Amino acid sequence: MSAAASPRPERAPAHERSQLARPAQEASALGRPGWTVIAGKEFADHLLSARFIVLLVVLALAAVVPLYFASARIRELAEQASGAQAVFLALFTLGSQQVPLLRVDAFVGIVAPLLGIAFAFDAVNGERSEGTLPRLLSQPIHRDDVINGKFAAGLAIISLVLTAIVAIIAGFGLLRLGIVPAGGEVLRIVAWLGLTIVYVALWLAFGLLLSVLLRRAATSALIGFGIWILITIFGGLIVGLVAGLLAPIPSGGGATDILASAQLQQLITRLLPSTLYQEASLVLLDPSITQVSTPSTIGQAIAAQEQIASLLSLDQSLLLVWPHVVALVALTVACFAAAYVAFMRQEVRA
Repeated sequence: MSAAASPRPERAPAHERSQLARPAQEASALGRPGWTVIAGKEFADHLLSARFIVLLVVLALAAVVPLYFASARIRELAEQASGAQAVFLALFTLGSQQVPLLRVDAFVGIVAPLLGIAFAFDAVNGERSEGTLPRLLSQPIHRDDVINGKFAAGLAIISLVLTAIVAIIAGFGLLRLGIVPAGGEVLRIVAWLGLTIVYVALWLAFGLLLSVLLRRAATSALIGFGIWILITIFGGLIVGLVAGLLAPIPSGGGATDILASAQLQQLITRLLPSTLYQEASLVLLDPSITQVSTPSTIGQAIAAQEQIASLLSLDQSLLLVWPHVVALVALTVACFAAAYVAFMRQEVRA
């Protein structure tokens, strides 16, 4: 009688259980790591989602609009630019004369972080709200395979989107201007693409961290997009106010005081990932830029003004942006490590 009265545990429908068990079964049958199977499934879901199409269209428009103004300016300056080097790279750095920020590199730097946040803000809490996370973790896969696979899938889909955008920009430039890029220019564009992927990976890891820490996907989306707006749009204003408070320029101050304030402002500004990306993008896409730091003395400022204009090679430009890349990678690793540790310590209940 006691056996008859004991309640039987409810089981999920057969199609749900088979769908949730498929990644683990494939991993065990093929001998593949569990995170690769989860990453493949997440990548396929992202690729077929409306979110992917919308973000691809938005980012393409954000790149093509300034690209049109850049190509128009290159056509106007065609006679002056004849025989000049790195003309094809001007497609990424030139823009409208009325709106200086209307450039491809600037617009991609502003809009591209949306990719990272959009593909990660509901990666974990969306599974939790739908009740599929406990069933997924009950399969014969390691717990960290879930978060590793989701991050790898998001990074793969972001790389695909950014590569497609760069290909669209290059194709548009070839058709409109008829300029064939040199080998060095192609390498610089590839380096800039890699830098952009690293920059967006930082926002992907940050969105994944929010998805792990916050229970509601709407809350993580609001916080992620709010911080993106704060850093991208109001970051420069906040940095200027803080620098003015920490190192104000006294009335009647000389050039030394102005340089000291400019150095402090640059130091604080480089705490923002958007500033690191913008400076590194300019160096990679413009070989004529030979320095990114503000001179510390009047003698250095005079020497910089008297320097003969020259074009740097790619390896010299990479030496200039190497600290920026290391800082972006370190921030990405820190955000992902925080998300990883938080996810591994969380209690998941059915």
